[in-house]
Amino acid sequence: MDVTKHNFEEEFDNIKRAIEECTFLAIDTEFTGLNSGLGNKQCYFDTPAERYKKLVNSSSDFLLLQFGLCTFKANDAEKRYEAKPFNFYIFPRPFNHQSPDRRFLCQTSSIDFLISHDFDFNKVFKEGIPYLNYDQEVKLREKKQADRNNSSFNPFCSPGGVTDKKKFVIPPEHKEFIQNLREKIDLFLKSEETEPLALSPCDAFKRKLIYLSLEQDYPLLGLETKSGEKKERFIQVSKCNNADDKEKKREEKDRMELDLQVGFSKVMKLVTESGKLVVGHNMYLDVIHSFNHFYGPIPQELTEFKEVISTVFPKLLDTKLVANTAPFKEYFLGTSLEDLRVTLKHPPFTEAIIEHPEEFSKYGDGVGNFHEAGYDALVTGSCFASLVNFLGRYQNPAVNFLLPTHHSVQPFVNKLFMMRVIDIPYVNLAGPDVDPCRDNVFHITFPEEWRATDLYQLFEPYGHIQISWLTSTTAYVGVMNKDNAKKVIQGLCQSALSYQIITYASHRLMMQLKSKTIDSTYASTHATPTQSGPTAGVKRRSSPADIAYPPTKLPRKSLTKEATPYPSIPEEDEKAEEIRKMANNQQEEEEEEEEIGVPVDRSELAELKNGRKKSWTAPVSRVFTLFCVYLCVSMHGIELFLTHCLSSADASR
Repeated sequence: MDVTKHNFEEEFDNIKRAIEECTFLAIDTEFTGLNSGLGNKQCYFDTPAERYKKLVNSSSDFLLLQFGLCTFKANDAEKRYEAKPFNFYIFPRPFNHQSPDRRFLCQTSSIDFLISHDFDFNKVFKEGIPYLNYDQEVKLREKKQADRNNSSFNPFCSPGGVTDKKKFVIPPEHKEFIQNLREKIDLFLKSEETEPLALSPCDAFKRKLIYLSLEQDYPLLGLETKSGEKKERFIQVSKCNNADDKEKKREEKDRMELDLQVGFSKVMKLVTESGKLVVGHNMYLDVIHSFNHFYGPIPQELTEFKEVISTVFPKLLDTKLVANTAPFKEYFLGTSLEDLRVTLKHPPFTEAIIEHPEEFSKYGDGVGNFHEAGYDALVTGSCFASLVNFLGRYQNPAVNFLLPTHHSVQPFVNKLFMMRVIDIPYVNLAGPDVDPCRDNVFHITFPEEWRATDLYQLFEPYGHIQISWLTSTTAYVGVMNKDNAKKVIQGLCQSALSYQIITYASHRLMMQLKSKTIDSTYASTHATPTQSGPTAGVKRRSSPADIAYPPTKLPRKSLTKEATPYPSIPEEDEKAEEIRKMANNQQEEEEEEEEIGVPVDRSELAELKNGRKKSWTAPVSRVFTLFCVYLCVSMHGIELFLTHCLSSADASR
């Protein structure tokens, strides 16, 4: 069902009822762009925090054009679902000069993509439902309340109101116009007509004349400026019995106007209040856009986002992550929404039975356009229902219909798929993120004329590699064969002439120290009074019990009631045991960090403890530590030298 500003209020009760009665909801969005550039290129080796910042910075200026919402109501007795897909066209048009007037970006490739899928832009801009986020709604409500409290303010008159109590003198050339208008008003007041009277459109000067002249002769007359379909401005006249009646009409008019401006955000409030499971496909950007457009400014840090998103969407599930996780992964050659729909129609899967009420028959025969938000939401929810049914075969006894509320689904809740990150499959909204071991990843600096072929040739003796460009002269290179990782530094650093290579951990450490130095320099030049109190400056130290471990590889019945709270991600199995051992020694390592005053390389500490480090490498480590301390004091002139020291330390391993 297409929903626009013309039928939104009429269908709102049906939308509310569908959300209240459903078992779960599926969503999808379409927007004017994906990436604004501006240095936010995604990297294969992004951390969850880095990827979140890039998504926020590169997408917050784009506009949502279409929001798909499909409710699914399970019938456990008949083992089927009733689906009600809504396809909302939305556009944040301003109602008046007080309303937010949003600016937004467009990305030509995204617009062209939507056009190729027959997207109706005219319908968006002409019939789109308006909306406000929570902050905008609060500010507008406060502004209207302040205006009502201002005794000199009259919402039925022009913005300036009538401040001069003297008799207003009508210009001679407009006396006939005003006289004809008064006769029309007199006839309207004598009639039994209850509906407001719309005067003919006129220019701003004549509208001012109407306000100033009629206010004196008709103090109980309600006057309001309106805009027509073609933005023509006219004045609407309404009857008022007395001053109280006029005040009530004024308040009612403000309430209705605010309600219309809030618009589609009312639907999102219903979704939040329901607390139902919200399903999407590759939905990270959908969630970010939804929060930014309908709830408030998006937080800049991932930790803050995790805190607030749970109050908006308590339960989220990404079918892209489900399809890339055991036991499903082996059955899918591709995990796009189209691929999922096709694969789930064939064994070993059993397609879920979906029914549509008559008024929702637009997609009843499974016919629709991909990248139309309402249709994508329907397909996403249908695929999810089929995936859940597949989990029924791992129950004891096996079943062919499983409700989405079953505990087997819980490992996938509140984990959003991360695109194009090799070793971190998802961002965990309900806890700490996966922290992979990246000893096989290196940072390389090279001449600007180098291309990918040069990097492939350089690393050819060490097997297949994955390149992630950072700038025109730097990149991360991941060696796929982890056994060759130590050989890379030993072999390439010794003969380095026009390039420099350091480990991923060393480069991250250098960036952290550089950031801390910049922050401390800024703080010293922009000092503010420190907080006082018993908790000021106190940092909580984590114990091994506080550390959440990555999931380990589970047997085929990994999603039964014995499952861990994480999905079984095959990519993480090889490093899980190693990270566990590192976590068990965390307190001891933190004490060593405090002794020397700066963070140190964990792998170097481990080798020193186990006696695997040659005796002559200790001075190198001490020199490196001293330079790190010195770097915290001043960054001037030592960045290149620090890089060289890091390369030498890595080569000695």
